[in-house]
Amino acid sequence: MELIQSFSVDHTLIVPGIFVSREDKVGDGFVTTYDIRLKRPNREPVIDVAAMHSLEHIIATFLRNDPDWKDEVIYWGPMGCLTGFYLILKGNRSSQEIYELVLSAFKSVNDAEDVPGAAPVNCGHYLMHNLGMAKWYAAEFAEYLESNSGKTEIFEYPKVERLVTDDGQQFYDS
Repeated sequence: MELIQSFSVDHTLIVPGIFVSREDKVGDGFVTTYDIRLKRPNREPVIDVAAMHSLEHIIATFLRNDPDWKDEVIYWGPMGCLTGFYLILKGNRSSQEIYELVLSAFKSVNDAEDVPGAAPVNCGHYLMHNLGMAKWYAAEFAEYLESNSGKTEIFEYPKVERLVTDDGQQFYDS
């Protein structure tokens, strides 16, 4: 089996940021998957599961209610490794073009008085939420984005040159 694109990025070099993970042509347009990375993979503690769940609910609600973006949003959800989220939007905008949207979404968490959809009829594990920690992680990431907005490394996956054999095999650093 081929290694999927998101597994072929060198995770030892990723920093928190907003990255284009993949672009797919769909019909006459594009769908873009963004890697919204809050933590450095394999170097920082992951996001608390209950806080991650709350961030998922709050930010998904924000995105799907934003008047300028709601019709563009296809998906917002957590990464299995608990270091960030995936955002899937219609179109093929750069990471910089969605910066304000992502920043606004994370800043909106501070205004949440409760977690939307945190009830047994709306959520598969409605007791697993932590609004206080979600606010802390969101504020930390928003501050990071603002402090680093002029740095290209928060918008572009790290580039790694790899030796490639004649038959296409890639060699990775050990």
